[in-house]
Amino acid sequence: MTTPDPVTLSVLDNRFRAIVEEMGEAMLRTTYSQILNSSRDFSIALCDAQARLVAQADHIPVHVGAMPYAVQAVRDAFGETVREGDVYLLNDPYHGGSHLPDLTAIVPVFCQGRLVFWSVVRAHHTDIGGATHGGYNPGATEIWQEGLRIPPILLGRDRTPREDLVRMIATNTRLPREVRGDLMAMIGAAHLGERRLLTVLAKHGAEGTVAAVDAILALSEAHARRIVAGWADGEWLGEAFLDDDGFGGTDIAIRARVTKRGDSLTVDLSESDPQTPGFVNSSYPNMASAVRMAFAFLLDPEVAKNDGCFRPVDIVAKEGTVVWAREGAPVTMCTSHCSNEIVEAVVKALANACPERAMGGWGRRFRVAIKGRDARRPDRPFVWHLFHARPGGGGSSKGDGWSTAGEWHSAGGLKFGSVEMAEARFPLFFAKHEFRPGSAGDGTYRGGLGGELELRLETDGPAVANTAGDGVRYGAAGMLGGRDGAPHHYTLNRADGTSRDLRTKEVGIPLAPGDVLHVRAGGGGGWGPPDKRDPAARARDAAEGLL
Repeated sequence: MTTPDPVTLSVLDNRFRAIVEEMGEAMLRTTYSQILNSSRDFSIALCDAQARLVAQADHIPVHVGAMPYAVQAVRDAFGETVREGDVYLLNDPYHGGSHLPDLTAIVPVFCQGRLVFWSVVRAHHTDIGGATHGGYNPGATEIWQEGLRIPPILLGRDRTPREDLVRMIATNTRLPREVRGDLMAMIGAAHLGERRLLTVLAKHGAEGTVAAVDAILALSEAHARRIVAGWADGEWLGEAFLDDDGFGGTDIAIRARVTKRGDSLTVDLSESDPQTPGFVNSSYPNMASAVRMAFAFLLDPEVAKNDGCFRPVDIVAKEGTVVWAREGAPVTMCTSHCSNEIVEAVVKALANACPERAMGGWGRRFRVAIKGRDARRPDRPFVWHLFHARPGGGGSSKGDGWSTAGEWHSAGGLKFGSVEMAEARFPLFFAKHEFRPGSAGDGTYRGGLGGELELRLETDGPAVANTAGDGVRYGAAGMLGGRDGAPHHYTLNRADGTSRDLRTKEVGIPLAPGDVLHVRAGGGGGWGPPDKRDPAARARDAAEGLL
């Protein structure tokens, strides 16, 4: 096959990116649940016939690096039986998924009988069954307590999903209407990607398109290797720590021993602590995605984030550790924790090789899921996931961190959405939603501030909450002399005048109308020594009430 000319390669590379962006817009406009159409907890990818990542949209980084494993799981399960018009589905972390709330819909794309692409949509669902509402069970000691587990299945043929399977999935959740609607949106977006790719294939043919993909991936690899070649050679150990596992284990270490030689890296996570009883363990796809995410954060922004871009990195890990749990262990928290800590450990190590590219740590995830009833919709219970008052991003050599940008695993891709829209859709009142003064880690360039929220419940009768997260003991890491960001501090102020701090891993917290959730989110880590910060920048922060 003849490699297309550079202009054609550029056109096709941008065309692939346009397709995934359009698929994302379709998801945004057709999903039912707040977690998708407001907070945008979904991602889009195109893979080639070999399950190599070709293009991704700017959504949730930790999703995308794991999606090729989902495609490979479908290839392994169905092999030569895959045919045009099929749609596949999975969420099993031990068979291509990351964690159970993330369902992945996959559609094969054929040209003249030849499989050429896979159109992939991954979306976090509001509920996935299991012992607790909202998809996170801090009390789980095995994956079967976390929700409905779906290995790769053939969900439909001839571009039509099987109603019996859709009904089975929806029935096993607490919010069947939302789950069904979101699943149909995923399938629709995946078929949209198929249609757009068929247009490309009709113009360039299967052979020409495959040759272009090979060349695009090779160019991305060469670009990434040129950057890595400019970093210092050496071997370094980066460490990051989880607060706890919810079962008495504390200070759980993720250790990344990174070796850089020439234009290649080896990231060895084998020295990480053993897997835990709780849900902070990681599946293999999630662990690999977190390593690739950390690497991508250190590259130039114009490097195409595809399979070629990640070829300079070899990953070594040990099964039975917290970063790669054995099959059957609970892992639902893994896309946040321990993925954030994997990124932090890798960046800490590589700060020695490329200090100008390393950034301070981003804040950690502390999720609250509330289940209750709304007097305005008495026939339909709700589940609301806290995405507001997000933590701050890390500072860097180019400036201060972004305030309330979120966590490392999402890199700003998750949104907290409109306060007014949340109040219209759920029985909640936002009394305060603003920056949390003093939360940012100090440095030559400080971290971004976390958010502060006072949220009053206006439910119809009692409600119940679960928490899932980390970061009340360890804040986002400072880098290269920068200070750590402040940890989280969440308080429940009850209508009866009592109050207590919330732990990051609690099940079945009773709530009553009038109770107030007071969220003080952590800030991002600082970059560089604080004594080198511009006095004018400090004065500006003081004048704006940020200190």
